[in-house]
Amino acid sequence: MQDTVIQFDNVSYHYPRAKKWALTKISVEIHKGEFIAVMGENGAGKTTFCQCINGTVPNYHEGVMKGAVKTLGYDTQTCSFTDLADKIGMVLDDPEAQLFTTSVRNEVAFGAENLCVPKDEILRRIDWALGIVGLQEYIDQPPTALSGGQKQRLAIATNLAMTPSILVLDEPTSQLDPVGTRDGFEVIRELREKEDMTIVLATHKSEEIAEFADKVLVLKEGRVVAFDEPHVIFNNAELMRSCSIRPPQVSELAVYLRERGQEIGAKPILMQDAFDAVTGWYRGEAKK
Repeated sequence: MQDTVIQFDNVSYHYPRAKKWALTKISVEIHKGEFIAVMGENGAGKTTFCQCINGTVPNYHEGVMKGAVKTLGYDTQTCSFTDLADKIGMVLDDPEAQLFTTSVRNEVAFGAENLCVPKDEILRRIDWALGIVGLQEYIDQPPTALSGGQKQRLAIATNLAMTPSILVLDEPTSQLDPVGTRDGFEVIRELREKEDMTIVLATHKSEEIAEFADKVLVLKEGRVVAFDEPHVIFNNAELMRSCSIRPPQVSELAVYLRERGQEIGAKPILMQDAFDAVTGWYRGEAKK
């Protein structure tokens, strides 16, 4: 039986002065080591969902919350910030909002120093975290000298130095080009595979999610409308349209071919899936 590390139990949340509920009756369980993508159009509730995991919602936004969120066994409405500070990492869409110091080294050390981690252990964590994200050669550079993708990786490293069990990322690649996006997802996959870290990622990028995520949670107007494996989610054309989510391009190609009578016998979401399906279809046609 898998360990549940994040549990939403009938959670609803309403921001102060908002006209409607940001989340409504959310019940979800996330297990240790899973990579969960949270998708939906703007305003669907993705950021609010992410901020519930570490207690930012409701503790720093006030508002009205019903139900309960438990993260690593802690009730996020009643536990203190320090109870979860070294257990949950949070990476925002704008990395510069999380960078404060004058060097990459100091940036990675900042959080651990505030938790009074011994100096030798901080040095070990700096080396490890920068190694994970591939920024060792920039250790003495100011964060302002880094590219957008490098700043995002640095923001991830600053969280890794806290040795969290869970990493929550809210649109971390929204401002990155395709190369930076790919690099970011490779780092996230490595954390999941090598460090057995639980990943929760809010994003619009279906191409990468199709390859990396275990499950996709789809929100619409603050409600869960689907929670399943990527191939199930991305091959549900009606769901994609109703939630304004663009599926991976290979899925769109498969739909295009089927609509023109070319049944390829599979529902691909990855390029390799599409290649295998089209190859199989072509061989079948050649035998006719």
